[in-house]
Amino acid sequence: MRIIVQKFGGTSVATAEGRKMVARRVEQAVRDGYATVVVVSAMGREGAPYATDTLIQLANTACTDLAPREMDLLLSCGEIISSVIMAAILKSNGIPATALTGGQAGILTDENHGAAHILKVDPTPMLNRLRQGLVVVVAGFQGVTRTGEITTLGRGGSDTTAAALGGALKAEVVEIYTDVDGVKTADPRLVPEARTLSVTTYDEIAQMAHYGAKVVHPRAVEIAMQRRVSLRIRSTFEDGLGTLITYSLEAAGTTWSELVSDNPVTGVTHVTGLAQVVIRAGQAEQALPIFRSLAESGISVDLINVSPEAKSFCVEERKAGQAEAILRDLGLDPVVRHGCAKVSVVGSGMRGRPGVMATVAAALSGAGVEILQTADSHVTISYLVEATHLQTAVQALHDAFGLGGEGAGSSN
Repeated sequence: MRIIVQKFGGTSVATAEGRKMVARRVEQAVRDGYATVVVVSAMGREGAPYATDTLIQLANTACTDLAPREMDLLLSCGEIISSVIMAAILKSNGIPATALTGGQAGILTDENHGAAHILKVDPTPMLNRLRQGLVVVVAGFQGVTRTGEITTLGRGGSDTTAAALGGALKAEVVEIYTDVDGVKTADPRLVPEARTLSVTTYDEIAQMAHYGAKVVHPRAVEIAMQRRVSLRIRSTFEDGLGTLITYSLEAAGTTWSELVSDNPVTGVTHVTGLAQVVIRAGQAEQALPIFRSLAESGISVDLINVSPEAKSFCVEERKAGQAEAILRDLGLDPVVRHGCAKVSVVGSGMRGRPGVMATVAAALSGAGVEILQTADSHVTISYLVEATHLQTAVQALHDAFGLGGEGAGSSN
């Protein structure tokens, strides 16, 4: 039995026209001979009646500190509504279908309400229905604990659901449908000539997702990588193959030379809403009390640089005031720079490749963008810049590595 998992996000199922397009995608998969599992998000975004953010607002009108268990019960409703409606539409189009909650689909989670982790997936309930010739429509973003409590998986939970089901079912591919045509070399709102990648690797896309790309959730990529299931990012509303995310040349239907180009960089990503914190030398000999105090207050730090001269790091802008107060309580006098953004170049080709940092420094310097701070890994180099220079920085790096043309960096 050839199995495919198709996931459709909130914008795909928000309108009658969108749901019609979803039905067409499912019908095509069935015609192609696939036993099909469909994962759906809640309909629409904030303001739509069944969207997750709308349900959160509804809860807050009744109680500003609703218990996590009850909040999960409420938030699970959006995806359940979506799955029932989508199954009904498929049946009205002559496609036998049935709707399942996450728990009914065999998704078992821990008890961390609001951000539960999947412990295991029992594929039996889905396989039984697939063998009956049914399309199985699963409510994304949710599961159930061993004691039967409903849990939700946090932001990006429907992507995670799709990847987990694909792994458990040994699906040929998990298709993530959205309102864009695949993974871009940069945000097209900042770089209009940004290209859609035809093929990329798990490692690269996981880094791009962690560093600001919004097309697929990092947890979904990690699960797919662990279970060796290929992902494909596609548009609900446009024809095209989108972006295939894989480790396997056979699954990609390509050659190694096509999958890996000479360009060390695959894409440029960004994260906004950051503040830089700098603690000068002589104020604190040990970094441990600083980071421990911030962690105990639930403040995450990023782009950490520790040297004898200074300790520098970034926090979310919305938590900058709280972080500054904590540090002053420790007797420190931090310098806080507001209005920052992190820009990252990502590419598996930069491993051991000299000259990448030099190219970046030259590009940003030539564009008049000051680098405030840096950090790097094997496949990522990140730079902190002033948010007012964000578009200039992203465009300069995209141009410097030739990501907009048909040649360098292309996997087409």
